[in-house]
Amino acid sequence: MGRSGGGAVKSERDDTPVLITEAAQSHDDDLAARKRKYLIMMAMRLPCLVLAGVFHDTWVLALVFIVISIPLPWIAVLIANDRPPRKAEQVNRYERTPTAIEGGNHPVIESEA
Repeated sequence: MGRSGGGAVKSERDDTPVLITEAAQSHDDDLAARKRKYLIMMAMRLPCLVLAGVFHDTWVLALVFIVISIPLPWIAVLIANDRPPRKAEQVNRYERTPTAIEGGNHPVIESEA
């Protein structure tokens, strides 16, 4: 890209997008993800109860499926109500690097008065 006037200056330009914020997931997206987790866990309970009925002759296996299905609603509620942890926010402050207009060594002229 050139500059009008004196000399042409070419600059390399990086077109990759720059992340300007680390915003959290929106409330609606977070709620939808938690609802989906809840529904999946509750859907796992129904096959456990059906399998317990299918294996009612083998009481040990039926008991295992029932024992698995008992805590599923409780676990599903805990997972669905759990929000993602907050990110540790770091304060982003502009820190100016001091620049001098002139060098620090100045000759000292002593006057005899």
